[in-house]
Amino acid sequence: MKRFLTRFLRDESGATAIEYGLIIALIFLVILSALTAFGATGSGVFNGAMDAIRAAMGG
Repeated sequence: MKRFLTRFLRDESGATAIEYGLIIALIFLVILSALTAFGATGSGVFNGAMDAIRAAMGG
């Protein structure tokens, strides 16, 4: 039993996958927060650009 616990505590296979999953989840949360915080501003910038393009095209 002691040997099993020692081997189990030393085993790090799978730790990398979990770490990558946590990093991806953190990046997703940051992107989601940024989109939520700046969503209205980004939409306004896009609409302003489209209005300028339409005006330049004469429409």
